[in-house]
Amino acid sequence: MDGQALALSLQLAVGTALVLLPLAVLAGRALAWRRFAGKPALEAILALPLVLPPTVLGYYLLVSFAPTSALGALYQSVFGSTLAFSFEGLLAASVIANIPFAVQPAQRGFESIATEVREAAWLCGMSPWRAFLRVELPLAWPGLLTALVLTFAHTLGEFGVVLMVGGNIPGETRTAAIAIYDRAQALDERAAGVMAATLLALSFVAIAIVYWLDRARRPHG
Repeated sequence: MDGQALALSLQLAVGTALVLLPLAVLAGRALAWRRFAGKPALEAILALPLVLPPTVLGYYLLVSFAPTSALGALYQSVFGSTLAFSFEGLLAASVIANIPFAVQPAQRGFESIATEVREAAWLCGMSPWRAFLRVELPLAWPGLLTALVLTFAHTLGEFGVVLMVGGNIPGETRTAAIAIYDRAQALDERAAGVMAATLLALSFVAIAIVYWLDRARRPHG
């Protein structure tokens, strides 16, 4: 069992989820209630990581993060290190790859709130900010929780984007998914099986929690 790779995967999954959650709230709320020109195109762009092969997305991100690119050169001049083949680059790539897993459930969560509920909150004298905190977020939380869990679980198992952008640097970019691949390539079935079972268990627990909380919030007949 490669504990270092597993710890890195957990760190990456938690970091990705924490970065994406507030962005998912803002983007999901705007897409749910606002009508504007180009909205279908924007939704399609945000959903692209769902259909793009991970190696294709990883390649474009690697090119964008390379020291020869404008973004890569700017990052290196500010922080003194490269964005590609680093944990920071891995985190940035993971955030981009998981955008649809966070934004789409959040959007569905806000879409489930009736317009009359929001209007009633305003008529009761609530400011838009207070209505957002006291009314919208509590009603949209199932979608937000789904976004959080899907992002976490998907990041744990991500392979193609991680390998393209981060490579396979122990303690830096070598995640559990890459460690499983390495062990399988070395015909170490026991180690690969243990790590695969661990990721399977973590993903199952995460999804089970979502279903349990969703069932618990429903009124009992």
